[in-house]
Amino acid sequence: MKKLRIPLAMAAAATLTLTACGGGDGGASTNAEGETLSVWIMQGTNPDAEAYFDEVKTKFTEETGATLDVQFIQWAEAHDRFVTSIAGGTTPDVAETGNTWTGEFADAGALAPLDEYVTAANLDGDLVEGLVESGTLDESLYGMPWYAGVRSVIYRTDIFEELGLEVPTTWDELVDVGLALKEAKPEMTPFAIPGDNGYAAYPFIWGNGANLATKEGDTWTSGLTSPEAREGLEFYTGLATEHGLSSAGATTWNAKDILDNFVQGNLPMAVMGSWEPPAILEQNPDLEGKIGAFPIPGPDGNISPSFLGGSHLSVFESSENKDLAWAFVEMMATGELADKWAEQTNYFPGQTSLLEDAVASDDPLVKPFATQFVEGGTSVPVTPQWGAVEAQKTLPAMIQSILSEQKTVDQATEDAAAEIEELLNGN
Repeated sequence: MKKLRIPLAMAAAATLTLTACGGGDGGASTNAEGETLSVWIMQGTNPDAEAYFDEVKTKFTEETGATLDVQFIQWAEAHDRFVTSIAGGTTPDVAETGNTWTGEFADAGALAPLDEYVTAANLDGDLVEGLVESGTLDESLYGMPWYAGVRSVIYRTDIFEELGLEVPTTWDELVDVGLALKEAKPEMTPFAIPGDNGYAAYPFIWGNGANLATKEGDTWTSGLTSPEAREGLEFYTGLATEHGLSSAGATTWNAKDILDNFVQGNLPMAVMGSWEPPAILEQNPDLEGKIGAFPIPGPDGNISPSFLGGSHLSVFESSENKDLAWAFVEMMATGELADKWAEQTNYFPGQTSLLEDAVASDDPLVKPFATQFVEGGTSVPVTPQWGAVEAQKTLPAMIQSILSEQKTVDQATEDAAAEIEELLNGN
């Protein structure tokens, strides 16, 4: 399993020797006066997006002479809109692409490779590896890392302090802490196991050394039937079925249900995203100063890898000025503007040298997530077909069948592996 690494802070990106130079820290200007660059950005990630893009538009025009035409797209309708625009030849110059979509759009021939631009800007080695991985298809980079979040465990620091509990760093310690919470706080669900949230389960598969699927030659093979995957899933679901740390109701919970129950005071710890603490405190201000986070523990003290969920910036093959498009991408994804976007959205930037402050932070809601992000961040299998696996809800169905005791771990993983292989191999 790949891990992310933070190198020493790199020097500011070198000026591109291409037609349209731009830089996150202010590269050389290009003369594109009179041109307009069309951009699609997902709506809702940044609550202050319009003010942010007013600044971006001004800076972009100052550096390039071109005008920026930004359209905000709802996440719920974005995938279908991309598919329609690709089929109809009406794609923008640049768009924010969810990192599980980039491979699909690249495979369709819609995206332009960015490797030469990245190398020319001296950004090789200074991009978050997990986002590079999910933006790469057939050894070419089609998605410039922009921002991402990661799941760790959010917990009630006040309750842990009250009961004299230490943050668990192994699976055994996680069970012990959960049992202590169960005994002392019977009105709470110690550690909810949400049946409709595969991303909360993946770390316990990855953390035990297994993979969801791997490709050899032209064939994908699921790793769910491996002893390591089955052991990880048995531990994860066993937190509910064996140790009683979860509730029967949580079998159908998704990520929003976890958030709601944490806000209501029903959960003392849960796997949640780095972007969720502001929502928790907004909905329940009384929890201010009473919550913290810790990386998802592995079996023996290591950190279990967790999915990096976020976005790339991609240049479309249909763009008539890819150099100008790259100038915008570099401006957004590196340096000051990238740092500001991360701060406003509560996500992490895609440039590793910008992560150093987060890793060094003493903030109990920043440092643990940053540590998870750097030392234990990864991607789902990079293939255009992975979206079909998610649409089919193969992994949540597997988890729910185990939690409801309709299937054993062996039966559930065998069925899920067969479905994954069928979907990924196009059968």
